[in-house]
This record gives sequence, C-alpha cells and structure tokens, in this order.
Amino acid sequence: MEYTLILTILVVIFALGFDFINGFHDTANAIATSVSTRALKPRVAILMAACMNFVGALTFTGVAKTITKDIVDPFALQNGSLVILAALLSAIIWNLVTWYFGIPSSSSHALIGSIAGAAISAAGLTILNYAGFIKILEALLISPFLALAVGFLMMSLFKVLFKNTSLYGTNKGFRIFQIGTAALQSFTHGTNDAQKAMGIITMALISAELQTSDDIQMWVRIAAATAMGIGTSIGGYKIIKTVGGKIMKIRPINGAAADLSSALIIFGATTIHLPVSTTHVISSAIMGVGSAQRVKSVHWGVAKKIVITWIITLPISALLAAVIYRILSLFF
Repeated sequence: MEYTLILTILVVIFALGFDFINGFHDTANAIATSVSTRALKPRVAILMAACMNFVGALTFTGVAKTITKDIVDPFALQNGSLVILAALLSAIIWNLVTWYFGIPSSSSHALIGSIAGAAISAAGLTILNYAGFIKILEALLISPFLALAVGFLMMSLFKVLFKNTSLYGTNKGFRIFQIGTAALQSFTHGTNDAQKAMGIITMALISAELQTSDDIQMWVRIAAATAMGIGTSIGGYKIIKTVGGKIMKIRPINGAAADLSSALIIFGATTIHLPVSTTHVISSAIMGVGSAQRVKSVHWGVAKKIVITWIITLPISALLAAVIYRILSLFF
C-alpha cells in the first residue's frame, strides 16, 4: 500500500507539472493572434489568459471523465499508477522538446499517445478500450479540418460584411473585438486542456483504490486549474512567434476570425466531452482564415512543418512512454 501511495503522489505531482507545462506551452495558441496584431501587450494577454484558463478549467468535467475511462479502463489496469507515471513523463518530455524548438505540437496527442503506449507496454494490445480510444482519435483528427473550414467561412463572411469599411476603421474595431475573442479563446482552452490532467489524476486515484467512481473531486479540479493558470502566466513566447506570425501575416480582422472559429470548435468539443488539440485547432483556423484571404498568404512551408509534428507526436509519444514504462518497471 505504501508503494502504491508513493506512486500515486508522484502521479499527482507530475500531472500538475504537465498541466503547468501545458499552460505555458499552449498559452501561445490562445493569445498569439491578439499579441501579433498588438491588440494586447504580451504581459496583459498572458495574465488575462491565465485568469480565463483558470475559470474555464473549473467549469466543466466531461472531458476529464473521457480521459479517465475511454482510453483504458482504470478499474482493470494492473500496475496502473506506474503506467500513468510513465505516460506523464513521456508527454512532459515531448512538450518540453517541442517548446524548446518553438514548434506548436499537441499536448493532447502527446498525453493520449503516451497513455496508450504505456498501457500496451504493461498489459498488451487488449488493454485499450478501442471504442473510446477510436472516438478520441476521431475527434483529434476531425477537429483541425473543421477549424480550417470554419476559419475559411468566418473570414469569407467578414470580408462580405466589412467590404465597404476602411482598412483603418476595420483594424481599430477588430483590435478591440480581439480582446474579447482572446478571452473567449483562453476560456475554451481551460475547459478542454486542463481537464486532461484532471482525468489522469482520477485514473491514478482509481488504480490506487483511493476512489471508486470516475467523478472528478473538487481538490483535483482546483489543483489542475491552478497549475494551468500559473503555467499560463509564464507564457510561451517562442510558440507565440510561430503561431502569431510565421503561418501568415495576421491583421486584426484575421486574428478575430481565427480566434472566434477555433473557440467555437474547442467549446463544441468540450460540450460533447471530447478532448481536442487546441494547438491543432487554432493553427488550422489561422490557415483557413489565410486561405479565405489569399491562398498564397499562408506560409505553407511552416504549416507543413506543423502538420508533420501533428502526425508524428502520437506514435513517438507512445513509443517513448512504452520505453519509460519498461525502465520504471525495473525499479518499482
């Protein structure tokens, strides 16, 4: 029991560490467009994002329950605390590597791939809850394409509505509007991304027989929301530079269209309890907005690099988690 308790405590610490890293890793996605258009100063944008992330994280628990039970059954997972610890270490390593190089990778892909990889390493392919796992993969794969389409449509609508407005007037109005869309973006980020650490901690509590249901305890919600809020307050300037400027040259109207489009997709996923990659959704919305303006305005070379990172994150994180589990199992 003492051994299980130590592992559970380690899982809670690393889960909150993952949420903290997720905060500064993915903050850039929520505020990149508003910073790049100078609608908000970086420090103000980051503090606002931290507050809205915290509020969003406390508001919903559906995604957390999906993470808890839809990848693997925590009630059937042997040595579950060690599996979860290996998954967290793998996801954290991948997040830090991609953050260091300024690549907007997906924390969601890293975590979900890592859980699957560590669980398979521990108990074989049959341990996966394939119905739930495929449902999550479908949400991760479909949401970027939806964001691309919605971004394209949103920007096309804005072009029609504001075609007779002067460029100065449009920029001024949308800079103000962007403050609201950036806040909404940060709130939706909290409703979806912070839930993943909550789900992980709940899995660990169930595996350690410290909890008998998939309900998300209040202390777990507050701890995860706080960790993400603090991480967000630190910010991720390298990724802000990539998302906010390297995909396309963003004006206030583009930024507002991208923010609004991605917020709709993320919040829609939250309401049906599905985790999505906020990184993928926001980057895809920016590409859709750019395509509606002019296809050549999108820097497709940068977009290609981001897409490649999206594709390789799941298998790499799964393999890394499997290796880490094998190493940890030598000591525990």
